[in-house]
Amino acid sequence: MRMLLVKLSSLGDVVHALPAVTDAARAHPGLDVHWAVEEAYVPIPALHPAVTRVIPVALRRWRRQWRGAGAELRASVRRLRESEYDVVLDAQGLIKSAIVARLARGARAGFAYDSARDRVAAAAYGRRVSVDKRLHAIDRQRALFAAALGYGQPSAALDYGVRRDRGGTAGLVLLHGTTWHNKLWPEHFWSEIARRALGLGERVTLPWGSDEERRRAQRIVASAPGAVIATPLDLSGIIELLAGSAAAVSVDSGLGHLAAALGVPTLALYGPTDATLTGCRGNRVVNMTSDFACAPCLQRRCGYRGERVRLDAAPIEPPCFSRITPDQVWRRLRESVWST
Repeated sequence: MRMLLVKLSSLGDVVHALPAVTDAARAHPGLDVHWAVEEAYVPIPALHPAVTRVIPVALRRWRRQWRGAGAELRASVRRLRESEYDVVLDAQGLIKSAIVARLARGARAGFAYDSARDRVAAAAYGRRVSVDKRLHAIDRQRALFAAALGYGQPSAALDYGVRRDRGGTAGLVLLHGTTWHNKLWPEHFWSEIARRALGLGERVTLPWGSDEERRRAQRIVASAPGAVIATPLDLSGIIELLAGSAAAVSVDSGLGHLAAALGVPTLALYGPTDATLTGCRGNRVVNMTSDFACAPCLQRRCGYRGERVRLDAAPIEPPCFSRITPDQVWRRLRESVWST
């Protein structure tokens, strides 16, 4: 069987599809998976042995730089149509992913109207699968694949299908960056964790992916002398960094999910978002969730209007992270995640 998987973005969403690919490969020995994905995330599908071809698309860049994009767009369409597929599976359920699926040759499947993130996307599929939106994102992917490819609901343990040698000297990696401002753990909390790890003689590394994240890393390192700011890295470089790390502490971000998929002992911090829906999963992965009154709010902007929350005289923004303190994180890290 040859399948085109359409799972374009974002980083965490792409990682979430990997266990379902493993399920499908077990159910259909010899399964040949081609994967259409945003160009920035090409290294992720390439990690899985069942994926024999990765087809990059650049929808995000084309929207920003539409002049002169015609030739690239035509080339991408040709790549999508080069093969005839037994099934074209849109595992994202957005209008943009449905358009990509429509361009390919083969029977199309995807989320039903009641399950797709964009309801209208379901009109593009010949086979529509209803999946409970209350399930974790990984479980939704596994259920979708099973129904679309005609095998029973998977009961096997979670397996991202990623096989990487461990090694390197990254030590404890602090994944402090995220796309939502109110998912950011307070900077002085990061500094405290870095100082404690350094006090044990451990290496502490802070990667970054934007100017804002680089400046934050510089401030954390300034208050935790001895910590290291990673050199500029593309996604392949980040994969190598994480694969060689001893452990990671992460906010709710795609890199946290990537660390978990790579088998890195990971502690993930959830304030405004819901770990039952998008928590990191894997061996030696722990999710810490806030029990603040309005958490999880699932909002990009903090709507708290109560009295300002402080810890040791320092204001805590967003206030839900006042319930996930450095003391608590360090204790869970040492007891449940990281064996130094």
